[in-house]
Amino acid sequence: MKKFTSETQKVGQLGEDIAVRFLMKHGYEIIARNFTQKCGELDIVAKNKGKIHFVEVKTVSRESFYRPEENVNPRKLKRMARAIQIYIAQKHVSPETYWQTDIITVILDKTNKTAKVDVLENIIIGA
Repeated sequence: MKKFTSETQKVGQLGEDIAVRFLMKHGYEIIARNFTQKCGELDIVAKNKGKIHFVEVKTVSRESFYRPEENVNPRKLKRMARAIQIYIAQKHVSPETYWQTDIITVILDKTNKTAKVDVLENIIIGA
């Protein structure tokens, strides 16, 4: 497991941990975390009902003035698409296997020690 030192990295790691717990609670099997390649990274790879989900997690603290999904820009989506292609090739995922990309947003309320989790399912990314 990576060691994070900056506050932003710690918030991101906490958000990923919350997203993993959320997915598991909803019946997902976590296949991989932080699949990192030179071209990009996949935060979470999960499986549910025979479909693979490539999940990008974006986390902000309540003090933020924007929605976390605003951090997913076209460049990020392109890097994610490349990482997905590599993952599929390296893991020999069958061409018949259905897959999709999702974004999980986590908004932390540090004062009340709560988190709000939302899922944006089946986002479209370009290669």
